[in-house]
Amino acid sequence: MKYERGIGLFALLFCVIIIGAFIAFSVYLIRMDNVVREKFEGKRWDIPAKVFARPLEIFNNAPVSKADFLEELKLLGYKNSDNYTKTGHYLVNGETVYVHTRGFDFGDSVEPEQILKVIFAQDRIADVSATKPSSTGIARLEPLLVGGIYPQHNEDRVLIKLNKVPKPLIEALIATEDRNFYKHHGISIRGTARAIVSNVTGGKRQGGSTLTQQLVKNFYLTPERTFKRKVNEALMSVLVDFHYSKNEILEAYLNEVNLGQSGSYSINGYGLAAQFYFGLPLQELNIAQQAYLVGLVQGPSLYNPWRNPESALKRRNIVLNNMVVMGFLTPEQYETESARPLGVVAKPSIGAARFPDFLDVVRRQLKSEYQESDLTNQGLRIFTTLDPVSQIKVQNSFKSSVERLAKANPKRLKDLQGAVVIIHPENGELISVVGSSQDFTGFNRALDARRQVGSLLKPVIYLNAIESDRYTWASLISDTTISIPSGGRNWTPKNYSGREYGMVPMVQALANSYNLSAVRLGQEFGLLAFKNQLIKLGANSDNIPNYPSIFLGAVDLTPIEMAGIYGNFATGGFKYPIKAIRSVVDSNGRVLDHYGLTVQQTIDPSSAYILNYGLQQVMSAGTGRSAYNTLPASLNLAGKSGTTNDTRDSWFAGYSGNYVSVVWLGLDNNAVTGLTGSSGALPVWSNIMKQLRQKPVALRQPDNVQWHWIDTYSGYLSGQGCEGAIRIPLRQNQVPRHATECGLPHYQVEAASEALSPDEYNQPDSIEMYLNENEE
Repeated sequence: MKYERGIGLFALLFCVIIIGAFIAFSVYLIRMDNVVREKFEGKRWDIPAKVFARPLEIFNNAPVSKADFLEELKLLGYKNSDNYTKTGHYLVNGETVYVHTRGFDFGDSVEPEQILKVIFAQDRIADVSATKPSSTGIARLEPLLVGGIYPQHNEDRVLIKLNKVPKPLIEALIATEDRNFYKHHGISIRGTARAIVSNVTGGKRQGGSTLTQQLVKNFYLTPERTFKRKVNEALMSVLVDFHYSKNEILEAYLNEVNLGQSGSYSINGYGLAAQFYFGLPLQELNIAQQAYLVGLVQGPSLYNPWRNPESALKRRNIVLNNMVVMGFLTPEQYETESARPLGVVAKPSIGAARFPDFLDVVRRQLKSEYQESDLTNQGLRIFTTLDPVSQIKVQNSFKSSVERLAKANPKRLKDLQGAVVIIHPENGELISVVGSSQDFTGFNRALDARRQVGSLLKPVIYLNAIESDRYTWASLISDTTISIPSGGRNWTPKNYSGREYGMVPMVQALANSYNLSAVRLGQEFGLLAFKNQLIKLGANSDNIPNYPSIFLGAVDLTPIEMAGIYGNFATGGFKYPIKAIRSVVDSNGRVLDHYGLTVQQTIDPSSAYILNYGLQQVMSAGTGRSAYNTLPASLNLAGKSGTTNDTRDSWFAGYSGNYVSVVWLGLDNNAVTGLTGSSGALPVWSNIMKQLRQKPVALRQPDNVQWHWIDTYSGYLSGQGCEGAIRIPLRQNQVPRHATECGLPHYQVEAASEALSPDEYNQPDSIEMYLNENEE
């Protein structure tokens, strides 16, 4: 009886244990199932925001040279070929280029894949033919990927759809990694058992994982090698296979698998790996290249093509042989593909940003408008204003120019630094930016170098004088010693030459950057008027001190701020805020932000037109005239040099019809460079502007502005060829009602009642004498 009772208790206990184990296993299974479904059906990956350059627009009469067009294709990874049957290939035939474009989805529009026939003539696109019609008459190449804004673990990928994956890659993967992929239910019983026994006994690591198991291992689990992790892997693999189709699993695997490392950046998925190793989209790889990427699954470091090229080649051929065994390749195809070189790029461009200075500008703007998580894991696409061909030309020219200056005085200028900012004045778009004369370290001098700007601010003084209607460029102003009380002491500025020039025409004072006349004129209108004008033009009011030396540029501003200020002059009085971003598109192609054109009038057009003449005189006969050793005078360039105390900072800001460019040079420790604006920044500026396709300055002449010959001695109307006469623009209400004796035949006005002799004004025989005595 007791025996039977014991048997019953044991059976009951056994049943309780079995039921408890079943319940525990069910709970565990449900939890695992929830983990699997939540990850697989939710947001699978953190996709960093991708930053793109502007797309090159191709249309009839576009100002694009053949050389620049081919350079753009090269940057995008297009192949020069004897045919253009495949995307990403082009053919050059004399002045005609045939291009098979890749197409691109911009979010608000889609550029189709098509073939373009582009004919060049005289450094322009003379004619464009396309296989796909366009209502705008404009075709666009895909924009160059500049870089990404990476999540904390620095993982990146280019998502691909299974229907866009080349068939040979899938065949190579199946043949090498999981030949029964379409037959099993997520696990290989034999392989899993072998791995478990190996882990339990401490034996050699065993393979045998299916593609599903590999996906689970990377997707859900830690890399630890334990019995528990292996059981979890097998169970989750079965659940994944139960819930999802083979194609869904395969697509997830193709996007998840780790295929390499670039510094701290992880290369995940075949889409990014194709770009990293071959500089091409996945669809443009040949079979051998696809086989190599499949071979990397077993060890990206072991088969690194740059460190271990022989092992990499051997592994690729093993994959190709597996394809033959499975019937995916013929022996003849194997011989062809295995004879190919690896064909990897000399230097991968994925990972570190290609143009870090520009990307830094973009990143700062984005972080002021978006949350960090949006930028690091939402898959945003940022379309910027960067012109990559111009950026390369500018940064190369800048660095070589700075190196030449440094070599001329290595003791003082060994660590010479600088920055460049270039914008389109008509819309404020940032075209290129350089924040260092060396490799980018994170300190972007174009944005962060707040330095005194010297004479770059003198045009603001002359603008106030022009707007007052009391002065024209022919007006005589005093260039003599002045002493101004400031901070309990007297401030006594001096000209760079140490000389005084007496009474001089206003245009001469600006062209030659005379300090004394600028300060006297600034004092006449006052500090407040100067500061208000500067703020209106775009300077930060917090950075403008309240002492008279600001007339000579004792204001700390950055190169990008100075570019914005000079943009007002280049547009004839309109301020377009500098922008580096055109639009932001989310992962679904929805446009989140479109940075359209914003404009504000800051200067009366007639005043801006008249000021422009003075800045052009700086270039033609003043401190900027050496630019015409490099650039043609027909461009009618305008600009201004800037030098600070003891030549610590060298500046030049100027513009053509389509570019505003600012250059700053100096030492980070603020030591003396010995470079003036004319001897340092100007030749760098000239070399940079030479790299770009320039248009002449051609501001529209306002209706109330007229050009006249004015006598600089008397201010009366004069004529061409008359002594002391200069031809200047001035408003109608400023046109004199009298003429000198020499000028009288040219006008129907009264003669001057009194002839004023040059001696009364201590004037030279000709204004040209002073226009050739440059201050800097």
